Amino acid sequence: MKLWLLRHGAAGPYQRNDAERQLTEPGRQQVLQAAQLLQGQQFDCVLSSPYIRARQTAELLCATLQHQGTIEIVPWLTPEDDVREVTRKLDGYCVERLLIVAHQPLLGALASWLTEADRQHGLPMETASVAYLEGDFIGAGSMHLNALQHVAQ
Repeated sequence: MKLWLLRHGAAGPYQRNDAERQLTEPGRQQVLQAAQLLQGQQFDCVLSSPYIRARQTAELLCATLQHQGTIEIVPWLTPEDDVREVTRKLDGYCVERLLIVAHQPLLGALASWLTEADRQHGLPMETASVAYLEGDFIGAGSMHLNALQHVAQ
C-alpha cells in the first residue's frame, strides 16, 4: 500500500472556530507547490478532514492534478483525533494508493505510529508538507517512510 499524508496549506488566523479557518493566498501557493511534488501520482482514494482549510487544500490539489475520483470528507481526521482510532478506520479502506489531507499534530503522530509504533514523537510537518509511506498494510509499525518533502514557507 502507498500512503501520502498532506498537511493543509497556510491558513488565516484563529477565528471563533478553528474548523472555519480558510487557506490564505500563500497557502494556496503552497498547495500548488505540493501538487508539483505529487505530479504523476494516482490515488484510488482521497480522504480529507472536514475543516475548511483541509477541504480547500484537497480540492485545489485534486483539481490541479486532474484527479478523477471524489474527495471523501471524514469526521475523524481533525487535529486532535487519536491515531489508533484513525488507524482502525483506515484499515477499512481496501485501496492501494491513498491520500490523506489533514492537520498537525495528527499527521505527524500518524506517520510515527505507522512507521515506529510511536505516538509521542510526531514527524515534523510544515504546512503543505507531504509524507510518503509504503507498506503491506496499515498498522502500528507496519510502514516505511520513503519521503518527507516540504514546500517553501
